[in-house]
Amino acid sequence: MTVEELSTIIKENGIVGAGGAGFPTYMKIDKRANTILMNCAECEPLLRLHRQLLKERAQEIVRTFAMIADVVEAEEAIIGIKEEYKSTIEALNQYVPLYPKVKIQLLPGAYPMGDEVVLIYEATGKVISPGGLPIEAGVAVFNVETVYNVYRAVEKSKPVVDKVVTVVGEVENPITVRVPLGTQLSDVIAMAGGEKEIGKELVYLVGGPMMGRIGNRYDSVTKTTNAILVLPEDHVIIQKKRIPSSISMKRAASSCCQCQMCTDLCPRHNLGHPIEPHRFMQAMSNHKVEDLDAFLNLFFCTGCGLCEMFSCPQGLAPRTLIDQCKTGLRQAGITAPKGIKPAPVRESREYRKAPENRLEARLGLSKYETKAPLDNMVRPVDRVRIPFSQHIGAPAVCAVAKGDNVTRGQVIANAAQGLSVPVHASVCGVVTDITDRYVEITRH
Repeated sequence: MTVEELSTIIKENGIVGAGGAGFPTYMKIDKRANTILMNCAECEPLLRLHRQLLKERAQEIVRTFAMIADVVEAEEAIIGIKEEYKSTIEALNQYVPLYPKVKIQLLPGAYPMGDEVVLIYEATGKVISPGGLPIEAGVAVFNVETVYNVYRAVEKSKPVVDKVVTVVGEVENPITVRVPLGTQLSDVIAMAGGEKEIGKELVYLVGGPMMGRIGNRYDSVTKTTNAILVLPEDHVIIQKKRIPSSISMKRAASSCCQCQMCTDLCPRHNLGHPIEPHRFMQAMSNHKVEDLDAFLNLFFCTGCGLCEMFSCPQGLAPRTLIDQCKTGLRQAGITAPKGIKPAPVRESREYRKAPENRLEARLGLSKYETKAPLDNMVRPVDRVRIPFSQHIGAPAVCAVAKGDNVTRGQVIANAAQGLSVPVHASVCGVVTDITDRYVEITRH
């Protein structure tokens, strides 16, 4: 198989990064990649889907990973996996020896080990330039579910029509479940036995406790939905995420003592990237607009949230304010500085990693650390609302009309011009509604 053939298959089947921002995977099939990496680090606390899927489908996933390496003519294919995932490593060891290019790289249980830049350094020793892409260093990164979706596309001719989601927190039966794309969050929670009765209002956190967003019961599962965490409304994480940025700004101005803990523990800073949250906090709260680097270097922030969820002794919100500032800069037409070289990796980096178990304890998440067993059979639902935009790039363009009968796997929205992928029906049924954002299908 050629690069062009594999890239076409991946694009036509709507495969994007199954987590994070959903970067279209066909763009990563590139002969510049001397090393390909599979990410099995479960970047967010409490997530289990990638290690579970890799354990259950180790043969298919390893075979497909080796195939990708052969197609792009990579010299090595590395599976980055936390050393604590012992049962998954045991499953891998049955198949990895069959493929000379494939090897396992054990990773420490620290956050955010699943961050692309951190993972690449831990697995290869390479530092990605600030604002740069991994392919510029000869590396391409895929997560576990993405590789599994490539397997299904290549060997089964199946497009992406469902998603594996970990459901934990205040639910009766924590579970990792496969659901059709467009499934309503409340329907997914019902698959976990429903919400617990704890006498408090419960909130849905979509994506994970650190980088996730507060959602509502009517939101849809997309190609990048990795988890739903159900928490009481008075939980510290929910409270932090609900603080208005105007209040966070005032708190920073009155309380930031410039201790530099946010910078000292910043994973990207410790890899030599010029992101300094403490410097931004000082410049922002004191209106030091002449300190341009303090603001421009915000583009190199990965948004992992460690600074405000773990590092700051004052409980301030650097990440929230950084996100707001980056949005303002982009709206003003300002882009990231180019050609920035990383500083040497800091010698203290090894001692400034945030152990995931300590992070969970700090955030009151330890009690939700549970097995959440994988059910890899697709659960049926009566209705789905499938968004046109589930990836970085241009949203797909609707290709059906209200009243049309569609079958599972049928294209319902074509890839737009530029960076885009098509969207497929996740159930058989009739199109009952179309908006500028989604197609609604009611199952027969």
